[in-house]
Amino acid sequence: MDFKEVSRNVWEFREEGMNSPLRVVAGKKLLEKMQGDRTIRQAVNVSKLPGLLGNVFVMPDGHEGYGFPIGGVAGFGENGVVSPGGVGYDVNCGVRLISTGLTIDEVKPKLKELVESLYVNIPVGVGSKSKIHLKPAELDEVLTLGADWAVEHGMGEKRDLKFCEENGRMEGADPLKVSSLAKQRGGPQLGTLGSGNHFLEVQLVEKTFDEGVAKKFGVEQGMATVMVHTGSRGFGHQVCEDYVKTMLSVEQKYNLNLPDKELACAPLGSPEADDYLKAMSCAVNYAFCNREIITSWVRNVFEKILPSSEMKLVYDVAHNIAKFEEHEVNGEKRKVCVHRKGATRAFWKGRKEIPSEYRGIGQPVIIPGSMNTSSYLLLGLEGAKQTFGSSCHGAGRVMSRHEALRTFEGGALKKGMEDKGQVVRAPSLKGLAEEAGGAYKDVDEVVKSVEDAGISKIIAKMLPLGVIKG
Repeated sequence: MDFKEVSRNVWEFREEGMNSPLRVVAGKKLLEKMQGDRTIRQAVNVSKLPGLLGNVFVMPDGHEGYGFPIGGVAGFGENGVVSPGGVGYDVNCGVRLISTGLTIDEVKPKLKELVESLYVNIPVGVGSKSKIHLKPAELDEVLTLGADWAVEHGMGEKRDLKFCEENGRMEGADPLKVSSLAKQRGGPQLGTLGSGNHFLEVQLVEKTFDEGVAKKFGVEQGMATVMVHTGSRGFGHQVCEDYVKTMLSVEQKYNLNLPDKELACAPLGSPEADDYLKAMSCAVNYAFCNREIITSWVRNVFEKILPSSEMKLVYDVAHNIAKFEEHEVNGEKRKVCVHRKGATRAFWKGRKEIPSEYRGIGQPVIIPGSMNTSSYLLLGLEGAKQTFGSSCHGAGRVMSRHEALRTFEGGALKKGMEDKGQVVRAPSLKGLAEEAGGAYKDVDEVVKSVEDAGISKIIAKMLPLGVIKG
């Protein structure tokens, strides 16, 4: 495909029939890798949807997904659409970073005990069931209140809410727009880590690249941190599945002429779009609450084993979401329905959405790596104005799970990690093989791509010490 580099690490592609140009943020090697699957073609299809504002973007961790590529970002105006495939099945899959106030020398002697206790106290794996038993009315409260519900029920700290995207609660959620099947699936799973690429890690801040900003975020070189990566579990999956079916049924009603059925959507302002956004907000709130509850249990474990710990939430970001934000498009401020699928909000200093403590520097951007590689803390920069305030969200797969199973052996991976001094717990060796670092892109290369493009700045690099995989 014929890409033109329009600025450093930003490549543009155009072809007939596109309503908006496609831009890929990536180093040249990463761009070439993306052309080996459907990533670029899926993004080109997105660019043919109605009502687009600005460009369609793919982040450097981009790879093929359902409808939108993972790593896809698109903004729609009032004549645009909302697409469940532009949010994804794991609604508000997201990540939070917690500083411990402890040095790694204080944590290491207790590392094995910490990981074992975390593994016992936090349900993990496919179909894992929560320790919390919710009545239907209580689940509806979770869907409306988000992380607020956990705080109100003694499973979170009020300070945390300020340091969550959307303050841990997305407005407009309506449990009446959620199917009974979604509620059946989600009810028993609140407070569980799940499976796949979800994880909980005890990490070492190996290096800070901007000591001043790192300290303002509450992390320092040599400190231990905890990272939680999970989402809305079976609840969000079912919400997406339900509304993909709904929107496929209205393609002719709204004369949408979709380039790909996976891009099932509905016009903004239509009953179907409104219902989806209300149900999606429920799934967003479920995920915020889920991460808050898990954080509470992480704190309990640390307080028991290392009483001197001071567990403070650095920030919590969403990866799969659609929401209305104000952005400048062609010199004019516009209300934009931004779809981020496998992309992190990366707002620059001064945006009112950022907590006051960070507003003078910018938003923390948290990038989880693959299981046995680094994770990163970045800072949103003004260069992200071009991407509707969006950055990468992780390493990005280069192998399917089946291919990873054929390539890696879980036992050997576990031994290799333990030989490095890491403590690893997972329900199965098969799950470890599926999530091998070699099944993902080089996260160092990914974050360097967004930094070189001026979208976000690398602040700190974290290495995994204790790893719990779903």
